[in-house]
Amino acid sequence: MLAIVWHSRTGAARAMARAAHEAAAGRSLLLLAEEVDTADLLAAAGYLFVCPENLGAMSGAMKELFDRSYYPLLGRIEGRPYATMIAAGSDGRGAQAQLDRIVTGWRLRRVADPLIVNLGAQTAEDILAEKSVPPPELDRCGELGALMSEGIALGLF
Repeated sequence: MLAIVWHSRTGAARAMARAAHEAAAGRSLLLLAEEVDTADLLAAAGYLFVCPENLGAMSGAMKELFDRSYYPLLGRIEGRPYATMIAAGSDGRGAQAQLDRIVTGWRLRRVADPLIVNLGAQTAEDILAEKSVPPPELDRCGELGALMSEGIALGLF
C-alpha cells in the first residue's frame, strides 16, 4: 500500500495529495503528517510525501513528522520507493532538497522525478490566501499517485 503523507497550510498540497490518492484507485492511504506514526510508515510499501515550501524549506509539520519518525524507522525501511510533490510559490527546490536529504538517511529509493507545482504566490496576501491548483497540475499529481500505486502493486518498486 502507498502512504500519501501530506501537510498543507493553504490547500494546495492537500489538493495535490487528494488528486494522487484518488488516482491510486484504492491502493493508497491518505495520511495527514501531524497524525502519522511509525506504525503507519512501517506498514506502507512506499511513500509519496506532499507538502508546501515555506520560507525556502518544507513546512514545519512535515519536518516534525521526520523529526519524530527518523530514528524509530532508521534501518527498518531501506529500499522502499518514494516520490515527492511540493506546492511552491516560486521555486520549491529548497523544500525538495531538505526532504531528499532526510530520506537519504532512511535509504529510500526515489522512483519518480520531483513534482513541484509553482503557484506564483509572491505577495503576502497571495502567500496567505487559500490556493487553487490548476487542473493540469492536479492531473500530473494524479498520474504520479497512479504510477506509484501501480508500481507497488505490480512489485516493480
